[in-house]
Amino acid sequence: MEKTLNVQGMTCGHCESAVKGALGDLDGVKDVQVSLDSGKVDVTYEEGKVTDEQMKEAVEDQGYDVK
Repeated sequence: MEKTLNVQGMTCGHCESAVKGALGDLDGVKDVQVSLDSGKVDVTYEEGKVTDEQMKEAVEDQGYDVK
């Protein structure tokens, strides 16, 4: 499965690494691609292992807003 998150507040490589790391640590997440320009984060994951809410919380815990 794939999901695109709209993340606000990412401005630099550190932001990208923080979001990638937080999502990558979730069980079931296979791949994370971050676009700083668009604020889009594409997540490839196993359905049933991780929820949209868990992904949103992981990003918000890093200090970014998910819309």
